Amino acid sequence: MKNNINEIKLWDEFRGGSHEAFSTLYQHFINPLYSYSVGITQDKDLIKDCLHDLFVELWKNHSNLGPTTSVKFYLMASIKRKLIRHLDGNLRSNHHHTTYTRDFTEDSSSQESVLIQDEIQTEMNLKVNKSLHLLSKRQREAIQLKFYKNLDTDQISEQMNINAQSVYNLIFGALRVMRVGLTENRLV
Repeated sequence: MKNNINEIKLWDEFRGGSHEAFSTLYQHFINPLYSYSVGITQDKDLIKDCLHDLFVELWKNHSNLGPTTSVKFYLMASIKRKLIRHLDGNLRSNHHHTTYTRDFTEDSSSQESVLIQDEIQTEMNLKVNKSLHLLSKRQREAIQLKFYKNLDTDQISEQMNINAQSVYNLIFGALRVMRVGLTENRLV
């Protein structure tokens, strides 16, 4: 691996269809991207799959990609989004929760502001994901039924085979743990 490369020049050559430039970018960034990804998830198989998918998609779409001022930032943001989407997908049911959709009403948003919004959303998703992992299995189940499947207390009570007060206690306790987790994640 070369320590000093002209990543902008290589990126432009890659966008032009150069296999050699693509290979050099891959060799230069694959290990740093892997190390960066371990900070998002410990699932090494998921990381490898997402890295593979990222580079396959990059090659497939190379002629449609735009210029960038930082290849490293572009690749890090891309792999982070890809990992978060997979992690979020594992937590969600087949129903899409409306809080995960974004409304881009401004057609004149600059590429920079879109990247910033993506970064903010990715960070928020990561914090929520981390806080969900702090919960017990039963708390996670209650949260998923309440907020992802939109079940009411009686339906949750019936599905989990517990009384309504226990449902309230589980959800309240889970939200308290998540709030503490989110507060601590802000400091990290």
